[in-house]
Parts: sequence; structure tokens; C-alpha cells
Amino acid sequence: MGFSSLRRATALCLCTLLGACASGFTTVAPSPPAQYTRLGPAEGSACGSLGIVSTAYYVIPMGANSRIERAYAAALASVPGATGLVDVSYHENWFWWLIGTARCVTVQGEAIR
Repeated sequence: MGFSSLRRATALCLCTLLGACASGFTTVAPSPPAQYTRLGPAEGSACGSLGIVSTAYYVIPMGANSRIERAYAAALASVPGATGLVDVSYHENWFWWLIGTARCVTVQGEAIR
């Protein structure tokens, strides 16, 4: 491998690394108030997909970007009068389907008012 090829390979690796997706932590819900009433367990789920064509091209999001927010909203809706959740846990699983992958999220916690 010549010097020119090595430079091209290095440039390609750097471009790939610099162009990769990255994100920090995201808050799904606001912090609970100083005083609140516990209403009981809450749970909600939501799914989204990445897909179209074949596994190398599973980049088209179909409801995938909002699945955590929808799962949180479903958990709140599962307990009448709930305005937030504490002691939250998050579980995610996925599976293949005909033209993509489905990503499902379950949010569980203690509903509060």
C-alpha cells in the first residue's frame, strides 16, 4: 500500500468517524415537584420501525424517533389523574419484519400527581 493509498484510507476513516451520529442524554419528562402523591404503578409501550428494502438500508425511520415519548404518554394515560412518573425503568426490544426492524419501548414507573 503506497503513501497515497494510506492517506486516502486515513481520510476515509476520519470522515466516517466524524460523520457518525452521536447524542447526549435526553430528558423525556420534567423532574417531579417537591411534593407529590403516589398513585400506583404505570406502564406504557410504543413501537417504531427502521426499514425499507434490505438490512443494509434500514435507515428510514417510521415512528421510531417518537417511541419513547409515546410510551411515556401511554404510561401516564394508564393511571387516571397522573401528571408524571417517578422510579422509572425503560426496556427496549426489537425484531425483524418483512421490510425492516421494529423497535419497541416499555416505560414503567410509579404514577404521581
